[in-house]
Amino acid sequence: MSFLPPPGPARLLTVITMVMSLGQGLWMALSAIYAVTVLRLTPGQLGISVSVAAAIVLVFSIPLGHLADRSGPRTVQMWSFLILAALTVGLVFADDFWTYLAIVSAQGIAYRAGRSARKAMIAGLVPAADRVSVLAYVRAASNASVTVGAGLAGLVLAVGTRPAYQGAVLFIAFTFLLTGLLTVKEPRVPPVPPKPGPALAVLRDRPFLTFAVLDGLLTTHGILLDVILPLWVLEHTGAPRWMSATILLVNTVLVVALQTRAARGTDTPVAAARASLQGAGCVVVACLVFATSGGAELLPACLLLLAGAVVHALGEVRQAAGSWGVAFDLAPDDAQGQYQATHAMGTDIGRMFAPALFTWLVLDHGAVGWIVLAVGFAVIGAAIPAVVSRGVRGRAAAVSKDVTTTG
Repeated sequence: MSFLPPPGPARLLTVITMVMSLGQGLWMALSAIYAVTVLRLTPGQLGISVSVAAAIVLVFSIPLGHLADRSGPRTVQMWSFLILAALTVGLVFADDFWTYLAIVSAQGIAYRAGRSARKAMIAGLVPAADRVSVLAYVRAASNASVTVGAGLAGLVLAVGTRPAYQGAVLFIAFTFLLTGLLTVKEPRVPPVPPKPGPALAVLRDRPFLTFAVLDGLLTTHGILLDVILPLWVLEHTGAPRWMSATILLVNTVLVVALQTRAARGTDTPVAAARASLQGAGCVVVACLVFATSGGAELLPACLLLLAGAVVHALGEVRQAAGSWGVAFDLAPDDAQGQYQATHAMGTDIGRMFAPALFTWLVLDHGAVGWIVLAVGFAVIGAAIPAVVSRGVRGRAAAVSKDVTTTG
């Protein structure tokens, strides 16, 4: 399998991620329908559950990352997915809104803990120069597994019975259980002893916090494919409805095929920041291409949408590689867990407001909305290198100070 790294800790970590992503892809495709169809939640109750769970995860993110640093990421990852498996089984027995809310909130906490620990595992097991390339393999493999999971969800939806839905939930729980058990086979990354000073040092690292917010805002470009383009295709172009599914398929194939190549040349924070800028540039071009598809007839609309999808995918893989490089390189080795959790919070914050804002801009204002988005992504992308340069200077000054104090 070409998206697997060479044999070693990185390959096992990638395989474990594939198992987890299989269940995650299946759950992503079924969760809303399961809640409404099987548990009889109203759409409003489902929306409240998603929002409350997201807010709780946001609050717990940094402490969970800190836990991975102090307790050891392998231990935290193992227990997170074992607990996640048990919680997922609990969904089969849920029968009201409050039970569902409690379970999905606890699921969110467990998943975030495992995700932060997984990033800390990479930092502990993989040399700094290879971390971004390993994450590229992980992401490519994860996308492939998510696609398989989504395909399985299609079979479950075709059957459409309560036992089929519940069987799928139990299968998802099994993938999480297997993820936790396979984690035991990974090499141990020792806990990092606490250093003098504040426990959550990331909260005082302004350049990194600024980068996390900017990167989170830039990463919202993924919402364009998931939320905005299906509606844009339907309401503003002459393209057929199935074109939105084709765009997603093109994106998945290109991410799997190109992510490892796109990670090249991101081995320093400055180079990684430049990659983020290049990725933002591609997203800007994609937005402008999508804007021109408004009102186009069937064939021109399809060609423009496919062209925009290809350019967007190129931007996505390059921006992702730059994002990982900066997040790893600006984080001190003794706090990778809390720094990676903080980095994930930036994405969470962006996704809290982006769907509503992007929908209003594009669907209500057409091409003008796409242009506004293009300008916004351009400004964010241009700001990242300056923020990262400031962080590099601050990190160098801190290291120099530590050496002087030790000496």
